[in-house]
Amino acid sequence: MRDNEVITFGCRLNSFESEVIRHAAAAAGLTGAVIVNTCAVTAEAERQARQAIRRARRRHPEAHIIVTGCAADISPERYSALPEVDRVLDNRAKLRPQSYRQGEPPAEDLAESAAHLVDGCDGKRRAFLQVQQGCDHRCTFCIIPYARGPSRSVPMGAVTDQARRLIAAGYREIVLTGVDLTAYGGDLPGKPSLGQMVRRLLAAVPELERLRLSSLDPAELDAELWRLLAEEERLMPHLHLSLQAGDDLILKRMKRRHSRSEAIAVARRVRALRPDVALGADLIAGFPTETEDMFRRSLDLIAECGLAFVHVFPYSVRPGTPASRMPQLSGAVIKERAARLRVAGAAALAADLAARIGGETDVLIERPGMGRAAFYAAVSFEAPAAEGAIRRMRIIGTSGRSLTGVPVR
Repeated sequence: MRDNEVITFGCRLNSFESEVIRHAAAAAGLTGAVIVNTCAVTAEAERQARQAIRRARRRHPEAHIIVTGCAADISPERYSALPEVDRVLDNRAKLRPQSYRQGEPPAEDLAESAAHLVDGCDGKRRAFLQVQQGCDHRCTFCIIPYARGPSRSVPMGAVTDQARRLIAAGYREIVLTGVDLTAYGGDLPGKPSLGQMVRRLLAAVPELERLRLSSLDPAELDAELWRLLAEEERLMPHLHLSLQAGDDLILKRMKRRHSRSEAIAVARRVRALRPDVALGADLIAGFPTETEDMFRRSLDLIAECGLAFVHVFPYSVRPGTPASRMPQLSGAVIKERAARLRVAGAAALAADLAARIGGETDVLIERPGMGRAAFYAAVSFEAPAAEGAIRRMRIIGTSGRSLTGVPVR
């Protein structure tokens, strides 16, 4: 085994960081290693990571196994104690080539980490650009702030520089990512908002054709971002909201900063500004103390907000969080409610896709016969098209969780 293998669990940011890890390890001269990038959001994610570590040792008895990511950051001693593991790296060290050489890894420099992002992208499709790290909030169910640290932002100049490099490398779409993206700028001089940074980025890089945002806190959408949604066609009509629940008491117990009515108002305002928008959201099933009526309000939120892309998370106890000390629901109830949310989410997606038939959209070609619409849905087609091209297509049908299109000539 000469090449390094990177095994990833968890969120889109972790997937992006795994590509940075792959290039950082290679730049350090590391070979023959297995690097496991863990997630701490659920107990199931940690269980799967431990299984992957054991499988990696069986498959590669001589490999150097490195474990990193949020689970390893929170409980380094747990992973260091595993006989299969040779080394544990925290989230601040995993993105830097120096961490994969001998010696103590240096502290993280987020702006410098951003300099590696061009190498962290794959092909000529969409590129992910990390502009923010960490979180200052303490939702009662979430362990991630303890792993990722406080909110830190990449300076606007560095964001612009990296975007230019990505475009020069051939990418047509950039996705801005972060742990708490709407907190962007709070730690920078002048405290620029996410919307201000996005406007500056689009103005400074006119060759950037498509810009997409990752998960947003509905309580933190700033005035400039609202203006961009109304005015800027290069900002894609697709928003993913961190909603988590649809009942006000559960939201309060989660220590979220928005109410049910505010979530619905945000969804309606976005749709009024961009009628072609597709909305997504995270929802947690079976939070402690959740009654059937409370759960129904989360279930109903899918229709009331017009959600098309629903990410369902069965509640998982995270030791050390306030929610872990609340009265817990049974695993069977949590599983059953998660299944109902997924059924409702699948029906909502099917309805949204069906409503798109007959319309047109620009599609970024990601691989032969498949691309991504401006509103994020996958679009399949039979016409020849170069990977990385953007083609105008008319939607003629649906197939499962995707659309079928034909090029508009």
